[in-house]
Amino acid sequence: MRRQNKFKREVRFRINREITSPTVRLLDDTGKQIGVVSILEARGLSEKQTLDLVEVAPLARPPVVKLIDYNKFLYQLKKKKQEEKKHARPSETKQVQFGPFIDEHDLEIKLGRAREFIGDGDKVRFVVKFRGREMTKQYLGREVLNSVIAKMRTIAKVDKEMHMEGRQLVMVMSKGMKTNSQIAEIVK
Repeated sequence: MRRQNKFKREVRFRINREITSPTVRLLDDTGKQIGVVSILEARGLSEKQTLDLVEVAPLARPPVVKLIDYNKFLYQLKKKKQEEKKHARPSETKQVQFGPFIDEHDLEIKLGRAREFIGDGDKVRFVVKFRGREMTKQYLGREVLNSVIAKMRTIAKVDKEMHMEGRQLVMVMSKGMKTNSQIAEIVK
């Protein structure tokens, strides 16, 4: 017995003789409603017009059935999914790294790049890396990230508060704004 992958389930519509409901709500190939008719009457219309009966809403009472060429219907569904996929751009997380002793000008250049990422709809992960004895000066890393928050508050909000991950101080920001009271609370 062949197992079906539960993640790649194909949508299956009942067509023609597979439809068992005694009455159906019938739509023509343009989507215009014909009305509630018996299944025998609907089958007669489909044979007369040489089209298939496709059950598009099986849970409705009575089920909704459309008079359409089944292959054309599947093709339109496939095109619709491709179109949705094309427009759905996943948000990526970009990373910007600093050292705890970064100069103001260098910080501005890195923040310019971060602004571009946020403008494109991506999240930005700010990382302050500590090397060697710099671990004793973690407060400088917090000051750097607090200045990042202050400079980015007009276009971005903090998604993930600053926290240590090994030898790195990390914070994540994304598009959106926080109120001044929320920013003041974060900077504290």
